[in-house]
Amino acid sequence: MQEQNFTAAQYAPRAADYVASAVHAGGADLDQIEALLAGRGIAMALDLGCGGGHVSYRAAPHVAQVVACDVTQAMLDEVAKTAAQRGLTNIETRCAAAEALPFAAASFDAVLCRFSAHHWQDFEAGLREARRVLKPGGLAVFVDTVAPASRLLDTHLQAMELLRDASHVRNYSVAEWVCALSRAGFAVQGASLRRLCMEFGTWTARTRTSPENAGAILQLQRAAPEPVRAHFAIGEDGSFDIEAAAFELN
Repeated sequence: MQEQNFTAAQYAPRAADYVASAVHAGGADLDQIEALLAGRGIAMALDLGCGGGHVSYRAAPHVAQVVACDVTQAMLDEVAKTAAQRGLTNIETRCAAAEALPFAAASFDAVLCRFSAHHWQDFEAGLREARRVLKPGGLAVFVDTVAPASRLLDTHLQAMELLRDASHVRNYSVAEWVCALSRAGFAVQGASLRRLCMEFGTWTARTRTSPENAGAILQLQRAAPEPVRAHFAIGEDGSFDIEAAAFELN
């Protein structure tokens, strides 16, 4: 609980930033989620670790009800306000951690989760909870930034992420994701990878990274060996590329 309270405290002052974030508000992965929902006649959908609510906004026109769930109440307040402004009356909010969802088993026809799992204190417990609340045969989609398989590249990424945001736990590799999803009882129907460009100033401003930590990240990038600089396409201003994976499950 203390760890979850820490994450909530980290993100409460940033809630409006995540609603406005261009990286979070758009992208081919959101288009993919919306296309998967369209025409399926879904009654109940869960947006797990909803953050700024962008999955909820896309899902709302295609389902009867969306529950936007997050551990940060300030995020949920922003989601409720934004949904009301957009006339999306079928979005409700619920404050809870992914590892302890306050929903009965088989409550949802779809469970959707985007850019949240790398903050979970217990990754596999969160996946088990997601599986528990999903109806048999239901749709699940998980999207998250992923770590490279290379230990060198993985270590560099985790160090940057932790310096940027103290609530970061871990970016998992695609292999770690697939194994954990299988153990949780999901069947992977498809997986796709996309590269995202992280503009350094926006990336650090969104999490309100201190100037000292932003400087440390830049030092880390400049001192990195060439294979690291090439893989992440590190620019002179500190901007870099990262991979995100989308997993389609049932």
